[in-house]
Amino acid sequence: MVRSPGLVAHTGVPGAAAFIAMGLFFAAFGASYGAYWLFTHPSDALRRGAAFSLGVVAFGCFAGATTLPFFLGAPLSFSRPSTTAQLEIVSPRAGEVFRGDPASVLVALRLDGGRVVPISSLHLIPNAGHIHMYLDGSLVSMTSGLDATVSASPGQHQLQVEFVAVDHAPFQPRVQAAVTFSVRR
Repeated sequence: MVRSPGLVAHTGVPGAAAFIAMGLFFAAFGASYGAYWLFTHPSDALRRGAAFSLGVVAFGCFAGATTLPFFLGAPLSFSRPSTTAQLEIVSPRAGEVFRGDPASVLVALRLDGGRVVPISSLHLIPNAGHIHMYLDGSLVSMTSGLDATVSASPGQHQLQVEFVAVDHAPFQPRVQAAVTFSVRR
């Protein structure tokens, strides 16, 4: 269990491009169904012409929904952004021993050259992102803060943290830190 004074999970509001594309997809599905229905039912020349017109509209809507977001600011990128940020685990310290079953482990991080933001977006900003926290390889938190509390059972544990871009994917090169600590009863 992780307790964080900030958000534990979050989502951002997509830009207008996503809403316009969704509307065009819905219009395309409606036009496709209308064209299909008109073609499969007994029809005269007027219905065939309407069916063909609906097919053209459906094709245009599908094409527009696929390409319009790139024209409205969602750039196509095959590379990951880089950052100058550096991430450090202040607490727990390497080899530190905690008591409890489970133990509450205070996690404190230091982020230099970057800032943690609460929004998600496809518009990538080089030094803005989120913190992903893993305990023994399992994701336990996507937080917008630098402090959290992790509940850990007795045994040895590895805590790994990563500063990721606002789309939740890693920067290139990755910005990570890790520490091993123990919990005893």
